[in-house]
Amino acid sequence: MVTATGVAPVEPEPEPGPLEQPEREFTVAARSQWSMVTRRFFRHKLAMISLAILMFMILVAGVGGRIWKYSYSDITPEKRKPPTMDIIPWIDGDGLSWGDHPFGTDTVGKDMFALTLRGTQKSLQIAFVVALLATLFGILVGGVAGYFGGAIDSILMRLVDLMLVIPLVAAGAVLSKQVEGGQWWFLAVILAVFSWMALARIVRGEFLGLREREFVEAARAVGARDGRIIFKHMLPNVVGSVIVAATLTVASAILVETALSYLGLGVKAPDTSLGLLVSQNQSAFKTAPWLFWFPGLAIITICLCVNFVGDGLRDAFDPKQTRVRA
Repeated sequence: MVTATGVAPVEPEPEPGPLEQPEREFTVAARSQWSMVTRRFFRHKLAMISLAILMFMILVAGVGGRIWKYSYSDITPEKRKPPTMDIIPWIDGDGLSWGDHPFGTDTVGKDMFALTLRGTQKSLQIAFVVALLATLFGILVGGVAGYFGGAIDSILMRLVDLMLVIPLVAAGAVLSKQVEGGQWWFLAVILAVFSWMALARIVRGEFLGLREREFVEAARAVGARDGRIIFKHMLPNVVGSVIVAATLTVASAILVETALSYLGLGVKAPDTSLGLLVSQNQSAFKTAPWLFWFPGLAIITICLCVNFVGDGLRDAFDPKQTRVRA
């Protein structure tokens, strides 16, 4: 509209209204380092399958021997009987049944399923004790060497070099002559004494880099003691490498114990282990292969599962990992 002066009035601009709120807000919860590690590990399909198989074997070895109708020391009238297995197990008056002898019997009439359960239980006990002791000793030696450096580092690393020169199997063969039927823990301690060096080198290398970091300098500045700095501030930063190395130590201990038992220098009768079963039945490889194959397959399965779990843990703790391998 034009006014008398011939100039059209300027309409005022509308006042800006309140900002429109989005229809939906997207928020991402903060993830801690452990939650990301756990998520990556659970998405590693091969590691999860291997972990499930390993846990199943541990459960069966620990519980199955108690409810199975035969003990590993029982002798039956049937000798070298081939495996007879039913598809569905049942419980009868004698306990859990899965056929008469699902893994067959050996040359003296012992049930091979009961022997395999006992051998798996004993081999796993030795392996886990070795991994625990070797991990603790490796953390202690490697952490002290990497944190203090200097003369302490040189002395401890020369000790590691000296221990690495001694073959593990040879040392175990010499010292394990003292092992009797019920003293499997002595064999585990021997293997642990000669299994910590690789982990000590890993922890030392990590500590050499961490001791120059700002948070370590800050802890020293406020008067924190050396022990607190090592175990409270530095050790949590190397826990990923430690867990992976400890996992692989389990597989290594299984194989070394198998080798010693195969040579007759490990677990001795009346007790048994997977390596001892393989050693006792090697002559029956062609005539009664079930005596050899079932303990051998148990050894292979345990070692493969432990290595695959370790591979999954290594990928999960790797901060550079961008995708999960199946």
